Amino acid sequence: MEQLVSLVAIPHDLPIYLAIDIAITVVFLFLVRSISGMFSKVSVRSELGEKDNFAFGISLAGRMLALTIVLSAVFGRHVGEGYVDAALNMLLFGGLGILLVRIGRFAHDKLVLNRLDKSKMIGEKNVSVAIVDASAAVASAIVVKSIIEWSQGADTNTFIAVFSGVIVVLVVLLFATRFYEYSFAENNQNSGFQRTLCNGQIALAIQHSGNLIGIAIAVSSASKILVYDPVTYVTNITGWLLTGIALAASLMIINSISKRIVLMGISWRKEVALHHNIGIASIEAAMSIGIASLFANVLF
Repeated sequence: MEQLVSLVAIPHDLPIYLAIDIAITVVFLFLVRSISGMFSKVSVRSELGEKDNFAFGISLAGRMLALTIVLSAVFGRHVGEGYVDAALNMLLFGGLGILLVRIGRFAHDKLVLNRLDKSKMIGEKNVSVAIVDASAAVASAIVVKSIIEWSQGADTNTFIAVFSGVIVVLVVLLFATRFYEYSFAENNQNSGFQRTLCNGQIALAIQHSGNLIGIAIAVSSASKILVYDPVTYVTNITGWLLTGIALAASLMIINSISKRIVLMGISWRKEVALHHNIGIASIEAAMSIGIASLFANVLF
């Protein structure tokens, strides 16, 4: 009788390595929760359990998801190298992940969403701002994950490449946000994109979040066409910047054409901006992320 299930060879000590990685991940997730309360100068328990601040929970969830995405680049990668080395590498990249998410969010607040007080808005339970904040953290993590996998190692050159990746992420997110701000103003009598978010426009937040994550997926595919040289720092960062912006621009064009075809007969811009149509915004977000995934796999 033929064998019903055929499995690849699995190391006998794999469960131990996975247990180590999962335990360290849970510790870091708890640390993210603690840090979020410390920097925001609020009680996480009070915000989530007593005030029912959904915006705070969404923002925190984005940071937690971002951390796990970064950690997934090294999760299980050190099987067979020794329990201590595996734990140290997870601790190293976990700490790096928390630091990068924190740096990225701080810079995003100051450079990208520079016309609103994000902490104040989230404290006032503004779900729209929280959704964009969470999606920006996830988008950053997607690109950082691809750079960690691309750089192949855990030495000084790897860390330089990863920190350079944060710059790439910020430039691309800034490029995307300014483009959508300009487009939004053009189609809405010069209404401010960030001001509209502050007014609690959830549909716009969903639409923009899909755009950010989609662009991050497209940009992350640059790891498949760029050659990694650990000592050519300038070439590495300029390669990611130029390729990332080119991929982001290409995706925007493809998305624009696709929306006109799929949503033909529907005034989708007005539906989102004026009627706060969450359904249309969700379709646009799904298209942006879905097309980006196809885009990344088909082209490269």
